[in-house]
Amino acid sequence: MKKAISEPYVINSISELHRLLSLPKPEHPLVSVINLSEIECYLDESLQSVIYNFYSICIKKDFKGKMKYGQNYYDFDEGIMTFFSPGQVISTITDDDRSLSGWWLVVHPDFMRNYSLAKNIKDYGYFSYAVNEALHLSEKEEAMITSIMQNVGQEYHSPIDSYSQDVMISHIELLLNYCNRFYNRQFITRKNSTNDLLIQLEELLSDYFISGKVQELGLPTVHYIAEKLNVSPNYLSDMLRTLTGQSTQQHIHNKLIEKAKELITTTSLSVSEIAYQLGFEYPQSFSKLFKNKTNSSPLEFRQSFN
Repeated sequence: MKKAISEPYVINSISELHRLLSLPKPEHPLVSVINLSEIECYLDESLQSVIYNFYSICIKKDFKGKMKYGQNYYDFDEGIMTFFSPGQVISTITDDDRSLSGWWLVVHPDFMRNYSLAKNIKDYGYFSYAVNEALHLSEKEEAMITSIMQNVGQEYHSPIDSYSQDVMISHIELLLNYCNRFYNRQFITRKNSTNDLLIQLEELLSDYFISGKVQELGLPTVHYIAEKLNVSPNYLSDMLRTLTGQSTQQHIHNKLIEKAKELITTTSLSVSEIAYQLGFEYPQSFSKLFKNKTNSSPLEFRQSFN
């Protein structure tokens, strides 16, 4: 008999999170700044897999254990940041030594309501990154992030007035913008992993078009490419934009146009036949994309070689 798969424990409120961590009641129902040195990791087996229905921004140090996102595990070390949006499943496996330090900012979506951040937070792609794509901080970056977290904490613990929420929202936006900058730095400085990923991307796209998968499955999607490269779609596109100035979708289109040019100039296939061979259901869609990318129609391109 198969062992029943336990469902993730859903934590709906910040008050519930504080209760589960044996912390005093939060000073604000919609936001909290938690000093990780004051808590223990989850000991209850039922809490090893959870869903937070609020945003989670965490900088961890001295974490003895692993976190899992999807099928990937990640071993944490110094200066690691993770970002989770509401509804994501997070699994944690801890060692016997459960001591850790750092800061954990949790923000309910309602706290940002009526602020531009409520809409703009969706533009911070790293909330959709996998745990194995966490942000690695230098000592200087870690000090800066810690300082901003403590500023939010200081405001959180201060008497509430009409400016409290404005100030905290401003600090949170500053924090997210710095993390954007640091992720872009990470894409550039971790050259070995990023260059390997670029090479793998090129090989994957080449194989997809050469092997005939495009005729069988249609054009590859961003999700398909990301899954094959074992990264999240947002991480892949953000990394590519930083390194090449183009998204994953643009890289797919570039490979498509490269293959289309080859077929147009080296075969006698009609435009419709080439379109179908490249996974297009409608030849007009192929012709429109080709002209958009090359400033000439497929027929004009062919004639320029005759």
